[in-house]
Amino acid sequence: MNLSKFLAATMVGGAVIAGGAAQAADTRPSVVLVHGAFVDGSGWKSVYDILTHDGYKVSIVQIPTSSLSDDVAYTKRVLDKQTGPVVLVGHSYGGAVITEAGTADNVKALVYITAFAPNAGESVQTLISHPVPGAAPPPILPPDNGWLLLDNAKFAAAFAADLPPKTAQFMADSQVPWNVAAIGGVISTPAWKSKPDFYLVVDGDHMIPVEAQRAMAKQMNATVTNVKGNHAIYMSNPKVVAGIIEQAAKHVEAGAK
Repeated sequence: MNLSKFLAATMVGGAVIAGGAAQAADTRPSVVLVHGAFVDGSGWKSVYDILTHDGYKVSIVQIPTSSLSDDVAYTKRVLDKQTGPVVLVGHSYGGAVITEAGTADNVKALVYITAFAPNAGESVQTLISHPVPGAAPPPILPPDNGWLLLDNAKFAAAFAADLPPKTAQFMADSQVPWNVAAIGGVISTPAWKSKPDFYLVVDGDHMIPVEAQRAMAKQMNATVTNVKGNHAIYMSNPKVVAGIIEQAAKHVEAGAK
């Protein structure tokens, strides 16, 4: 074989290999992360770093927490930009958002990180109106013109108990208000009834009692991972959070083959 034919064959072979690799990569789902109330999407940074290091395309939705319909619309805009299958992840109130938004056709699995998972006709307000006996209620202050905040002095203990004190205080001082229209937003069609579900139960969460988490996970028949920690587990233990997301992604990928 002369040099020109060798180079041509090499280039063609390389293109075939590259094309095969691209096709293989296309079967890997992308990940969309939805934060909860009182915080924004920046808290996902460590989870994002792990997932992107492991080869996943990750998008973070910055929901305004102004109403469930607004938050679902923001999430669906991000979902519309994805190519291929999606693993949709929600923390806390973000669980209600993914329950409604997750009916999108490209969403192939849902991951709840110590999150609310309302049924049809329910809202977060519905779920918290029946507190677990003996559990301390979250330190939510009375609404101010329809917006809710956590008591700054109690934020760390309730939301971020195993984060460094300075980090927890910064989170308290930079809270994102949560509108009563979001907490009262009613689910129409729960995506978890038709999609595979994964739930990270966090024993030690002082915002959503572990008993409530287990009840929601059982209702969904979710694949459950248990861990000890606090409500901000996605920040304090990003490795375990990324692990359950990758478990869901591998489940989706296996189903696509």
